[in-house]
Amino acid sequence: MAINRRNFMQQSAVFAAAFASGTVPAMFRGAMAQRANELNILCWEGYNSAQVLDPFRTAHDATVKAESLTNDPTMINRLRAGETNVWDLINVNNPWARKVMYPEGLIKPLDKATFEPLWTKMLPGFEWPYKWAMSDDGSELLGIIQRFGPYSYVVNTDKISRETAQDVGWDLFVDPANAGKYGILESDDWNVFNICIIAGFDPFKEHTDDEVAKFTETAKKVFGGAKLVGDIATMNQALVAGEIDFHMTGGTYSASPARADGYLNIRGITPNKGPMEGGKGGIAWIEVTSTVNNPQLSPLASEFLQYVHQPEVAHRVAFAEGTFNPVTQMGDPECFKLFTPDELEAIQWDSLDEEMSRCVEYDIVPDYAKLLDLMTAAKREASGG
Repeated sequence: MAINRRNFMQQSAVFAAAFASGTVPAMFRGAMAQRANELNILCWEGYNSAQVLDPFRTAHDATVKAESLTNDPTMINRLRAGETNVWDLINVNNPWARKVMYPEGLIKPLDKATFEPLWTKMLPGFEWPYKWAMSDDGSELLGIIQRFGPYSYVVNTDKISRETAQDVGWDLFVDPANAGKYGILESDDWNVFNICIIAGFDPFKEHTDDEVAKFTETAKKVFGGAKLVGDIATMNQALVAGEIDFHMTGGTYSASPARADGYLNIRGITPNKGPMEGGKGGIAWIEVTSTVNNPQLSPLASEFLQYVHQPEVAHRVAFAEGTFNPVTQMGDPECFKLFTPDELEAIQWDSLDEEMSRCVEYDIVPDYAKLLDLMTAAKREASGG
């Protein structure tokens, strides 16, 4: 019989019922056995790196495929569209597992007995039970945490001192004297966050009509004053060359490639104050990696999550090609000692605790779609489009 979407869905329902009763069809047992040596990962860059994946492939004689995207909602929408049958692991920023994917049945909990002991070697601030790794009621473990960092803006400290940037804060982007001196990183969700903060209010709440109007006005000013809009490489090249003095959005994640090349004057900044809870002016991201609610979930999914906690592997994840980031496993002395002084400089280890203390944690903007449309229109207007 030819397989089309309709009979595929019918068969899936039959299989689900069989699993629930404990009777697995013979054809499905064969498929599950085949998946014992297969793992598919949907992730941010880093987990798709050969230096992370190849040792795991070799150790398990496995076929491991990883696809990297740069937008959490896009990855989640892939699961919603039926790709829970494709992926075994998904790696996104912190609120999505707890607030969206688990309530929608897109991911499944991890075994606490296996993973809770790994928290004993986490950095301070990520102790068990860590909020974003748990279900809303605290009963289920939804994923493991690894990479994290503060993310606000980046300056060339030869042009603007670190102290000045921290004190002036987000007002840098609406000072008429700075028109044409800064860039904007192409990162829609973070740019929505930042424009809210520049406009003087918390991004992670429902906004009033007055705040929406202020957001629109601010977006036009920010994009209208930018010299360029581009990716991480473009921003770092422009900073190093002196074409711009600073850029949003950015932080350890985006500045680290330039710093790793020796340009320590390129520095992620977390402002001293802002309009968010506790008067904080920065936002920190924390990645959570979860097992997908795949009816044929690979047994290698749990193995991989334990694998990336190993000190040598956690270090590889921190310094996978692309961008470089601190990892929560640096709380383990065996992991921390693998980081060279130059690598610690690249990820701004000297100020990490201080900057994280001035950050709220990445969250979901309730009226994101509306604000994104307004920001996109401002961006288009500024480019003459």
